[in-house]
Amino acid sequence: MRKYFDAILYTIVFLLIQFIVTYVVFAVWAVAEGVGNSLRSLMNGEGITTMQTIVIQVISSIITLVLFLSMKWCRVSRAYLRSKPYGVLFWAGVAVLGTIIPSELFLELVPLPDLTKGTLGDILGNRWGYLVICIFAPIVEEVVFRGAILRVLLEGSSRHWVPIAISAVLFTLVHGNPAQMPHAFCIGLLLGWMYYRTGSIIPGIMLHWVNNTLSYVVYNVFPQYQNVKVIDLLGGNYFKVSLAIVFSLFIFVPAILQLHQRMRKVEK
Repeated sequence: MRKYFDAILYTIVFLLIQFIVTYVVFAVWAVAEGVGNSLRSLMNGEGITTMQTIVIQVISSIITLVLFLSMKWCRVSRAYLRSKPYGVLFWAGVAVLGTIIPSELFLELVPLPDLTKGTLGDILGNRWGYLVICIFAPIVEEVVFRGAILRVLLEGSSRHWVPIAISAVLFTLVHGNPAQMPHAFCIGLLLGWMYYRTGSIIPGIMLHWVNNTLSYVVYNVFPQYQNVKVIDLLGGNYFKVSLAIVFSLFIFVPAILQLHQRMRKVEK
């Protein structure tokens, strides 16, 4: 039972840091600019600019990293990097590429509310957005959800898929956006499996970085496709849709097989 308590504790601490930093940064920013009723505006979801959101995410990420690493809730080592796992890192990046089209098609066929579309789009469109979405998010989330939460859940467990699934569920729920949840859960399972096989968060950071960077690149390099559905790009032809899914599997399945063959734990 202790490990479940620790997993819940780590999740609550992660959320609490973001909550506290949000109010502190917003309040300080509002006072500095002479804006009154800051907390009331925050409660109503008003008055938070894109730059404020980015500052909040950066500060909360730094605090989270310092706390989780200093408390040794996530144990890091250079041993895995010293093993030169270039093949694992490469195939981790390839694997996530095979999830993009199926994930988008699923959301088009089973539309879910997108509660953060405007906010996320504003961050992706900001030049500092890359720092938040593609650098801090992969590192912090892997430290918390794999390096801390999954690590304790795996201790003494003979059925590793149960802790992996639990960590994936927590990872999904923390995103708090229904439109992101199916993809987050599937990626969470993949990230959990990679951590279980390697004992390191490095492959997960690579996969997470590629996943987020792809979103950033598509948003900024191909803005004309932001609101275009995959089905529409394929002319509404479901035969082409099926071929797109098969093509994705031709990317995803070989990558998973390569990861299965190459991943191993390294003595620390």
